[in-house]
Amino acid sequence: MLLSLISSMKFSRIKVRLEESPCPCPAQIPGWKRVLDIAMIVVALPLLIPLMLAIAVLIRVVSSGPVLFRQERVGYLGGRFMCFKFRTMFVGADTAVHQGHLSRLMSSDVPMVKMDTQGDPRLIPLGLLLRSSGLDELPQIINVLLGEMSLVGPRPCLPYEYDRYLPWQRERFQTAPGLTGLWQVSGKNRTTFVEMIQLDIDYARNKTLWLDFKIMLKTIPALVVQMQETRTQRRSPARPARPEAVISAQAVNYQQQFSRQASAQPADV
Repeated sequence: MLLSLISSMKFSRIKVRLEESPCPCPAQIPGWKRVLDIAMIVVALPLLIPLMLAIAVLIRVVSSGPVLFRQERVGYLGGRFMCFKFRTMFVGADTAVHQGHLSRLMSSDVPMVKMDTQGDPRLIPLGLLLRSSGLDELPQIINVLLGEMSLVGPRPCLPYEYDRYLPWQRERFQTAPGLTGLWQVSGKNRTTFVEMIQLDIDYARNKTLWLDFKIMLKTIPALVVQMQETRTQRRSPARPARPEAVISAQAVNYQQQFSRQASAQPADV
């Protein structure tokens, strides 16, 4: 009964703002994606439940305050929802610092390195470990069960980040956001903001059942590499080196493609 109730929850729960969609014909979420999400969560629950309980107890021991952190994020077609995470920062931590850091990454051609690597004082004990390992995002399976996210897809961005997106960049919202995705297993902190957008758009256009399986299989190895990189970067104050040709950074091609698609549509659509 519980499984059938969860399966009936559709992505239509999200309050979609169609006027902000970059495409006059929004893409549909494939039915297989919802089935895959529910099936994978049900299979993993025997492992996930004790792991999440252990993390919750750990957070309560090392820091006072709630275990879970809720934050408004932007998802499918620009819809807003409350995203769940394990709390890894002290209660009342300043969020303006992150907003400034993200703004610099969006306006520059540098790798998207997190503030964590430079020793973020807002983090609780063991908060860095939870973040670098991705364990802090496990509560987002709640968002998946509610139909607001998928296991695989672009990361759900923040509202102030969404407001700064160019029209062509908003094509990444043509699919549901996910816990892991093509960007996460393709270099992540070694890629620029524009490269992240390109990877997300590529996934939104070309997602398949087999691609989702491949991304899931690559996620744990990618997280291990991410943890190793975080440890290395914390030991060295130098900025991480720019990888050679991780993705060809040709944002102008995407802008031109979007312009051609937009001009091909009737003016009254």
